[in-house]
Amino acid sequence: MPISTEEIALLIKAYDFAANKHRDQRRKDALESPYINHPIAVAQTLWTTGGIRDSTTLLAGILHDTLEDTDTQAAELEAIFGTSVRAVVEELSDDKSLPKEERKRLQIEQAPKKSQQARLVKLADKICNVRDILQAPPKSWSVDRKIAYIDWAAAVIAGVRGSNPAMEELFDELCRQARQAI
Repeated sequence: MPISTEEIALLIKAYDFAANKHRDQRRKDALESPYINHPIAVAQTLWTTGGIRDSTTLLAGILHDTLEDTDTQAAELEAIFGTSVRAVVEELSDDKSLPKEERKRLQIEQAPKKSQQARLVKLADKICNVRDILQAPPKSWSVDRKIAYIDWAAAVIAGVRGSNPAMEELFDELCRQARQAI
């Protein structure tokens, strides 16, 4: 089913919202790219590689880091984008009060328990992160840290296998390329 004019308007609103919320944030790459490039890449991966046409999933892809990494509140997301989008974004958000290693462990443990929509966004997110390590790695990351990230991302994605074969195939190929390049 094609996306409606209303859904397109909401997607544009989500891009604007995310761009505003992430406006002062930069990626860790050598160029310190604007952070908004990441949510755009996640949504593009969902659309292009994943063939995802579900507006809730696409909106969650754009907004997936707003609760975790900005001052956005869940009620704010719900008021603007609805209950289902808020729920998926909350599902994807780490509890920043926990130590980093615990958050990483929980991502692996909880991945298989996620909703289908959250699983798809998680997969697209990890695709984009591994692609970034391959094409524009964080400037301060050692070879060991890059390998550790790829291994951890693969462990997370193991828990969402069966969600989208095309995105899983791309993830696997990017991991192969990254391991060879590192």
